Amino acid sequence: MAKVMTINSGSSTVKFKLYEMPEEKVLCSGNCERIGEKTGIFTFKWGDQKEVDDKIVFPTHGEAAQKVIATIKEKGIIKDFSEIEAIGHRIVQGGKYFSESALFTEENEKLIESLIPLAPLHNAAHLACYRAFKEVLPDTPAIAVFDTAYHQSMEEEDYLFAIPYELSEKYSIRRYGAHGTSHQYLAQECKKYLGKNKDPKIITCHIGSGASITATRNYKCVATSMGLTPLGGIMMGTRTGDMDPSVFNYLVQVTGQSAEEVYQMLNKKSGLLGVSQISNDSRDVYAAFEAGDPRAIRTIKLFNRRIADYIGQYYVRLGGCDILVWSAGIGENEPRTRRDVCRLLHDSLGVEIDEKLNETIHGTEAVISTKKSKIKVVVIPTDEEVMIARDALRIATSLKEGKK
Repeated sequence: MAKVMTINSGSSTVKFKLYEMPEEKVLCSGNCERIGEKTGIFTFKWGDQKEVDDKIVFPTHGEAAQKVIATIKEKGIIKDFSEIEAIGHRIVQGGKYFSESALFTEENEKLIESLIPLAPLHNAAHLACYRAFKEVLPDTPAIAVFDTAYHQSMEEEDYLFAIPYELSEKYSIRRYGAHGTSHQYLAQECKKYLGKNKDPKIITCHIGSGASITATRNYKCVATSMGLTPLGGIMMGTRTGDMDPSVFNYLVQVTGQSAEEVYQMLNKKSGLLGVSQISNDSRDVYAAFEAGDPRAIRTIKLFNRRIADYIGQYYVRLGGCDILVWSAGIGENEPRTRRDVCRLLHDSLGVEIDEKLNETIHGTEAVISTKKSKIKVVVIPTDEEVMIARDALRIATSLKEGKK
């Protein structure tokens, strides 16, 4: 048995879990929020207990890391820091350099830092958190687990953009995707539904405030919806998803805003929020939809259409589909989205779900397709943290064996 910690950090947050591996038992978990603000929030869960401190202050990620480690020891979950055999850090952007998880080395740290322009809010925060935990646990192997790694198996024609090729080469401009750890987990979880299928064709829908869809064949990514950054792909909570690139230039001209201001608008003020003018939260938009608000009706129809379009595109790319997976916040918990998108897929792809059963599924795993459906449809709650823990343990174990 080994204890492995997973860290998912943002610009002002640190989410953590401590696992007993390989049993994948969660020993404790929690969140440090509002890092860098006047007051923070520290949530710590273990067993059936939970503590919340909303008077704490986290000036930097360093103080957050110290609080996490100290609390784990104070609660008796570990007796000594040496019990933690590895720390797995989620890293959003691995660029073209990483096709799998990797041990943090000085060279790898520099490569991750060089990719900050592709994920400025994420990679910088990940590195700050890595350095903070390294200071607290200097002898514990740290492993970088990349959101983009799973998508590195795409072929050129799936990841290239139709811009002058020398620019793609010089500046590493390509489709990198995101949510790769989630899509990989979901694809692997599909094995229990696919039997002895030797060449499974899987479409996974990670639909939350941030959303992406991935086509997987034989457990390798073939295509994914997000692009150079998470702005591409389907419509999201505040992001546009794909659109005519000339919209960007036209908005700069007609609004008088700078390119940066328009870019921030497309990232933070568009999607469900921008179209509905109600909220970026699908629950709020659906409430307005049910009340007959025309803005909400327009928004929900557009959102569902964009998801269905990508599923249809990937059905063609894969040459069929054996299983369609719904996951993440909306995918796991919003029956109306699953129902309405599957209705859009009925005539063309033969998708049929048990709509009464579908209404009862909120955050639990279930097959919701009928026996008549030409594609099996499944809801599977995602678990990125356990994927991070698995990779962290694998690499740390390999490192330990190599030193023997």
